[in-house]
Amino acid sequence: MSAPVAVTAATFSTDVVPSAVPVVLDFWAPWCGPCKSMSPVLDGLAARFDGKVKVGKVNVDEEQALAAAFGIQSIPTLAVIQGGEIVHMEVGFRGEAAVTQIFEALAR
Repeated sequence: MSAPVAVTAATFSTDVVPSAVPVVLDFWAPWCGPCKSMSPVLDGLAARFDGKVKVGKVNVDEEQALAAAFGIQSIPTLAVIQGGEIVHMEVGFRGEAAVTQIFEALAR
């Protein structure tokens, strides 16, 4: 059973770029209420789509340079990375159904 992994600027090139499966990066902060609401959804989807989609979490307070590199201006933001490239971004809170649709599309 897979769980989200913490992604930092130091681990981005080893945890995200070479991933054989799409990576959904969750840009979040501990003080962000909507981020806290999305966290259990992402935890469940990480387990459900284990081996098909990887979930990474980027704490924007601790990883300001990485957040800036992605142009993050609002959280939560989900960034989908495939082949080391950003292929999709969702800004703002998304409910479980909307986030599940993203994962289902990636797992095809």
